[in-house]
Amino acid sequence: MNAIEIEGLGKRYLLGEDRPGGTLVEALSRSARRLVRMRSRPRRDEVWALRDVSLTVPEGEALGVVGRNGAGKSTLLKILSRITEPTAGVARTRGRVTSLLEVGTGFHPELTGRENVYLNGAILGMKRREIDQRFDEIISFAGVERFIDTPVKRYSTGMYLRLAFSVAAHLEPDIMVVDEVLAVGDASFQAKCLGRMQAAEREGRTVVFVSHNMEAITRLCSRAVWLEDGAIQTEGPAAEVVDSHLAAQLRRAPDESVADVGEGPVVLRSVKVLGEAGMPLDVLGREQPFGIEVRFSVRATVPGLDVAVWVVNAYGTEIFSEAWLDTVAEQPSEPGEYVATLRVPPLLNVGDYTVGVWMGSAYETLVQETAARRFRLQGNAKNRPWRSVVLQLPWEVERVPSSDDPMLLSETDRDGGPPVGP
Repeated sequence: MNAIEIEGLGKRYLLGEDRPGGTLVEALSRSARRLVRMRSRPRRDEVWALRDVSLTVPEGEALGVVGRNGAGKSTLLKILSRITEPTAGVARTRGRVTSLLEVGTGFHPELTGRENVYLNGAILGMKRREIDQRFDEIISFAGVERFIDTPVKRYSTGMYLRLAFSVAAHLEPDIMVVDEVLAVGDASFQAKCLGRMQAAEREGRTVVFVSHNMEAITRLCSRAVWLEDGAIQTEGPAAEVVDSHLAAQLRRAPDESVADVGEGPVVLRSVKVLGEAGMPLDVLGREQPFGIEVRFSVRATVPGLDVAVWVVNAYGTEIFSEAWLDTVAEQPSEPGEYVATLRVPPLLNVGDYTVGVWMGSAYETLVQETAARRFRLQGNAKNRPWRSVVLQLPWEVERVPSSDDPMLLSETDRDGGPPVGP
């Protein structure tokens, strides 16, 4: 059975649309402005945040939603949460839906943390007895035991987020809708959030998860949808959809390969990624070593000149950073043209990467390019696309003797023990 069914969903917004409500004076002012503008202003432009979106989500599935900013992801979740109504089509949900679309959604700032827990539970249709049974677990997960009877308007952003997520995750909804909450918490809290959503999926609940953290999408979700300009670009296994989305970003990005950067004593001429044969490549095999070549000019003597190169994966994580001073005893600093090549063994996982370059000394930065070159490694991720490196470290396995292991019993023991008597 499907927990979510979406058919021909569309949401239209009018640019410059007036907001209803307010005081009588404000309403009269809006009416007067409309009368003045009716003759002079052309028809307002319209924007479709979603257009003709059809989708089904079975019960117990974790669905990831990816896409650029403005692709319609948050609008889709707001419609599923009944916060906004669609312009066209229908969106059906079966069961109790809880949503966490931003920090503290549904919290009343004047109420205490304790009161907000019960308020949110009541909104979800839960009885007080049910909330009582889960209250201690909710507070422990959020880590706000000392402040539970303090009005939430005095909470820090982190406390607010932890309690809001804990309430949404522990009140046993049938469908959990989560929008980019992992962007606020620290690493420890993000791990707890992912763990809780994974537990909800194992318990048979449906999760719809929007995030720009592609690693979190591939770890949590079995299936994903890529939205582009309000429409579904593709859907399928999460790892495949994420790869397609990242590949499109790489193609869409302008060529950021540097050329003649720097106006001081050092000029960065070019940055290339070299294959095994020394040829410049943008796409390489994961299992092959490669080189990062940095060409530069030194116009004037720079005492203690250092060059550093770092590589960042598609998730924004810096995988490694290497500098001359780490391994080169004598750094060239006299005027001239130079080529420095960093040799990288086949340790990186498949995916898209960006090369950054820094040049300077202990006292000043002369050149810094955070996106000097982009490249891709292709190959087999071995069902672990989220890991950063593939070290293939050696294992040692040995059998440990055990008193109840029949394979290690002595012949005497097998025969029932030594004979009794002389």
